[in-house]
Amino acid sequence: LAGTHIIYDHKFLLECKNSPVARTPPCCLPQIPGVTSLAQSSLVKLEELKERNESKEAMPGEQPRHMVP
Repeated sequence: LAGTHIIYDHKFLLECKNSPVARTPPCCLPQIPGVTSLAQSSLVKLEELKERNESKEAMPGEQPRHMVP
């Protein structure tokens, strides 16, 4: 193998995971639905689920359904 081989230890990698820089996406990252951001259909589904949950909470006498495995 040619070139430099960089080896990181386990402790260093775990510390990097908690770094604020690791939790922030790069500023110039393009918005690609389904890759770098949620797909549009996913956003629509999330909104529908939110509306359903809110409407269920608004109906006081209805018992929640339990799914049977």
